Amino acid sequence: MRGYGLIVAMWIRSTMTYRTSFFLATFGNAAITLLDFATIVIMFSHVDELAGFTLPEIALLYGSCSASLGLADLLLGNTDRIGSRIRDGSLDTMLVRPVPVLAQVAADRFALRRLGRIVQGLGVLTWAVSALDVEWTAGKVLLVPVMILAGAGIFGAVMVAGAAFQFAAGDAAEVQNSFTYGGCTMLQYPPSVFAKDLLRGVTFIVPLAFVNWLPALYVLGRPDPLGLPSWVAFASPLVAFLVFLPASQAWRAGVRSYRSTGS
Repeated sequence: MRGYGLIVAMWIRSTMTYRTSFFLATFGNAAITLLDFATIVIMFSHVDELAGFTLPEIALLYGSCSASLGLADLLLGNTDRIGSRIRDGSLDTMLVRPVPVLAQVAADRFALRRLGRIVQGLGVLTWAVSALDVEWTAGKVLLVPVMILAGAGIFGAVMVAGAAFQFAAGDAAEVQNSFTYGGCTMLQYPPSVFAKDLLRGVTFIVPLAFVNWLPALYVLGRPDPLGLPSWVAFASPLVAFLVFLPASQAWRAGVRSYRSTGS
């Protein structure tokens, strides 16, 4: 963590040298990602509900997922660059440094502008929480920040697993992005929109449903389409930990299999 922090601090100092550029890039990042929610708002100008969900309820899904992905993207998003480093052999320089390779890869070119996605996600989430007609209990209030942090952990595990896969595939950044950015797009909509086979896949195989669907359904007092017990809404932190175990093992296996380019 110390090595990761030092590299991140270096890139932050570099970024803040041009503060106007940083603020413009951060604002642009937030505005571009907010267009996804603008599309949902436009859709609700023609309908009152989507699969029984109102706009504030879908805003809860959107805001929580966007904030979780934004946090994971900020901390680990650069792992998708590992494919290019494998191809050009520049990963060799990281292997000889006294810092774990994953920390170096994740912190390399740390993009502070990605705060824009987090801020806009939290903004939509704040509006959703204030607009929802929900009887708030201590458990539901606690579940909202836990959902964001655990969701970031799950997305982070998927990013690490995707980076590990690139040691075998050479360049599979888009495969990784299909599960992270594509998964977040899916999680912005009610689970009842999708077929049950897909719901089972994102619950028991790649557990993206634990990012926000299952916790949000508990907060909203809605039943799970798969009939899972209500306590699974609180299992997201455990799921994030369990997903990180095979992802970290896959990463170690990938690093051990690396043979360089010989250049």
